[in-house]
Amino acid sequence: MKIGNREFQTKGHTYVMGILNVTPDSFSDGGKWNDRERALKHVEEMIAEGMDIVDIGGESTRPNYTPVGVQEEIERVLPVIEELRARTSLPISIDTMKSDVARAAVNAGADIINDVWGMQRDPDMARVAGETGCGVIIGHNRECTGTVDTVFAQMYGFFETGIRRLLSRGVERDKICIDPDIGFGKTYEENLYILKHLDWLESFQ
Repeated sequence: MKIGNREFQTKGHTYVMGILNVTPDSFSDGGKWNDRERALKHVEEMIAEGMDIVDIGGESTRPNYTPVGVQEEIERVLPVIEELRARTSLPISIDTMKSDVARAAVNAGADIINDVWGMQRDPDMARVAGETGCGVIIGHNRECTGTVDTVFAQMYGFFETGIRRLLSRGVERDKICIDPDIGFGKTYEENLYILKHLDWLESFQ
């Protein structure tokens, strides 16, 4: 798999994605990096620690988060993406549910669209992915939890829908990643069950 200018071996190798939340309210580090200089310094630290991909988000996805408008989200992430692109060839991922934000981010230098709603919240997201030719991460999400016995069946249908939409827009299959999104629309028991059976995801190769 090639993302940006870097080749990734998808067998027998683990890669590290560093998370940079330029938001005031993310559940893990809200407000710590929403100043551009602090954000860039933090990315430099993560690179020194061995990060392979940096994922930049301008809207929190924690439970009961406060929605952010398109323009505000763009204003949060674009200066950081543009500066990082000028400094490093490291693959950059934009974590967003909005197609307009995704397009602006890719135009500014992002290599991947990371959608925690898997191309199924914004109907234009798959089209943007196809037109820009970037990599895509389909994150699994849902409004209501199910049961441990049914979680993989629900995920399978969700991923199939997202992949189908991307392929119909011309996205190459080897540019698509799937992410079970631990903690998104899942119970504690479901999260543990998914982690224990991650090999199930190999069925999508």
